[in-house]
Amino acid sequence: MRATVHIENLKSCGCKRTIINALSQVKHIGDVDVNIEANTTSFNYQTHYDFDNAKRVLSRIGYPIVGTENKLIS
Repeated sequence: MRATVHIENLKSCGCKRTIINALSQVKHIGDVDVNIEANTTSFNYQTHYDFDNAKRVLSRIGYPIVGTENKLIS
């Protein structure tokens, strides 16, 4: 399955590299892409558990999905 999600705090190519590197290391997550202009990331996953795991990783590295808790302080 493939998901495209809107994320927060996406600013630069450095952010893009961070997201791609982090998600690519998650088991059963692949073909990660980030669109800075649209503030989205897309990736393939196998199960709902894998999708939830990807959401946790995004939040932990500072790029939560829009609508979830943003732990970065402005």
